[in-house]
Amino acid sequence: MSAARAIGLVLGVAADGALGDPRRRLPVTAFRRLPHRSGVLVAGALVVGGTLLERASRGRPLAQATATAVTTWAVLGAAGLAQQGTELARDLEECRFEPARATLSELDPRVAGGLGAIALSRASVETLAENTSDAVVAPLVWGALAGVPGLLGARAVSLLRRSRAGRRGHWAVDRADELVHLLPTRVAAALTVAAAPVVGGSAGGAWRAWRRDTIAHPSPNAGRVEAAFAGALEVRVGGRTVYPHGVLELPVLGVGRNPDAGHVTRAVELSRVVGWLAGATSVVVAVLTGFRRREL
Repeated sequence: MSAARAIGLVLGVAADGALGDPRRRLPVTAFRRLPHRSGVLVAGALVVGGTLLERASRGRPLAQATATAVTTWAVLGAAGLAQQGTELARDLEECRFEPARATLSELDPRVAGGLGAIALSRASVETLAENTSDAVVAPLVWGALAGVPGLLGARAVSLLRRSRAGRRGHWAVDRADELVHLLPTRVAAALTVAAAPVVGGSAGGAWRAWRRDTIAHPSPNAGRVEAAFAGALEVRVGGRTVYPHGVLELPVLGVGRNPDAGHVTRAVELSRVVGWLAGATSVVVAVLTGFRRREL
């Protein structure tokens, strides 16, 4: 069964890359429009449905591989993130700030209105890093460990947290999001260190920024991958960030110059490489998890 899950993950990742932008197949818009309680119920229903599907396919390798592949394709955000990141870089390069703000708003809940070239570039690097962790690494990590319910649960919690930010009862979703991403954010940061030289970045810079700068961050997860991306690209991110529910003074992550459109392009490439490494890692974890269960 470990082999079936691993094959399903590989096929799902391949489908995401081959079929392109997943925005039409992700329930992002639906989650944003649902009331808080309805969104939680839908997320819970997805996890329950995924658990039932996982159990129904147990002992049937073809069924498990198929269910894992389809679910991975449905929830993975790597292709769409690369496309939107490329749009951001192109618009920033051409000083088309309104389209860039619109694209940023699709990826991040911060207030994008009024952001200039430097602020948009900084926000773009941050959101590419965060979405790489949330929409790519986290589903793959939990898919490798828990199969279909892990894939659905990780993605649903991320979507709920972004859509409910600043609303009543958001603290419960925030705590659930922190628990779900304790492991994936650290995996994503480590993979960023490994991927940095592939895109001409600094592995040492990524490691130092990750280990040094996130100590001052108020969240146990937020900022880790952002710091690693900043260190890899040798730029600075963080600082004052405006959200609909208020202004946050976040620690500066990384050292060096302010990012520009060229750094956003490199962040897209870094995100791609981290995604490929996450796919390979998830396959190895799925196989090892299966072997361990057999031994037990």
